[in-house]
Amino acid sequence: MSETARRLAMFPLSAVLFPHAALPLHVFEPRYRALAEECLAGDREFGVVLIDRGSEVGGGDHRVGVGTIAHIVDSSIFDDGRRLLVTQGGSRFAVRKWLDDDPYPVAEVTEIPDDAHLPGLSTTDVRRAESAVRKCRGLLSELGAAPPMAFDPDSGDNPVEQLWRLCASAPCGALDSQRLLETDDPAERASLLIELVEATADDVARLLASGAG
Repeated sequence: MSETARRLAMFPLSAVLFPHAALPLHVFEPRYRALAEECLAGDREFGVVLIDRGSEVGGGDHRVGVGTIAHIVDSSIFDDGRRLLVTQGGSRFAVRKWLDDDPYPVAEVTEIPDDAHLPGLSTTDVRRAESAVRKCRGLLSELGAAPPMAFDPDSGDNPVEQLWRLCASAPCGALDSQRLLETDDPAERASLLIELVEATADDVARLLASGAG
């Protein structure tokens, strides 16, 4: 991990942002409106971390230690000051120290190097993960719980980037998504993704077989 630390404005959420994935945000709290304004006037970056306990509104939450840098790619504002942001996931980071929330959360972080260079992840791994995610989303659509997967990996993306996009498309809960985000080895991440969605698919298949759908 890089030892170079930086201060980063932070947006704690009840969801995980993965590298290369899109995340739209409705910004209505005054402190996060201030964050958005300052980011838009600067490098258009802030950090997203999962809240694993508590609420993302009003403070008093407990935040995890690994998150993703969000790049603002589009923004619009309402007459009352609320904003809509479209963001794209960039590098992962580790939180070294939380600083004062004044007016919004700020942390000292170190970026986690891109893992696209690591060996071990094959296109076969990615296709197996894609098949598992697609099957699980298809079963959930039969329950009316989720639409079928519309994601089609871009053949121009490298396997690691494709895998991150699959993680974002997978029907995983926030804590399981955080496990995927914190898994450094891409091959291990693919195996974990397959394990998680296959377990969900098995549960959904049993529900469908029992007539619950």
